[in-house]
Amino acid sequence: MTIRKYLVILSVVFFGSVGDAFLARGMKNAGAIDIHHLSRVFSALANPFVILGIFFLLAFMSSYMTALSFADLTYVLPATAISYVVMVLLSIFWLHEHVSPQRWIGVGFIVIGVGVVAGGPSRTEHPAAHVPTTALKERA
Repeated sequence: MTIRKYLVILSVVFFGSVGDAFLARGMKNAGAIDIHHLSRVFSALANPFVILGIFFLLAFMSSYMTALSFADLTYVLPATAISYVVMVLLSIFWLHEHVSPQRWIGVGFIVIGVGVVAGGPSRTEHPAAHVPTTALKERA
């Protein structure tokens, strides 16, 4: 993979993690939304953190689609799973959430999995279809 492609994967991680953190921060101020209080969805859209979260998540989607255009899903999804680590760090230091030891163990498994997947190829190679020359002669 080229440096440009690694930057696309990195942008997926960045925009997804930061977008989720902005959205979480904004929704903590919006209050609970349920079927009986759907109007709160519209009031939540006035929150600057929610708006930033939406824009970052749109950038995430664009980056994610770009990554899927040059690599297999089975490569992109695990490679971008490092965003869970970034999200935990953002949750601790910016959202001031408590992360239990069980969650840290889960994050450790994710890091190990990312390491395993990152060592493999980014694209599945399919052999070219071989058409016997006799079949071509019969069509002619």
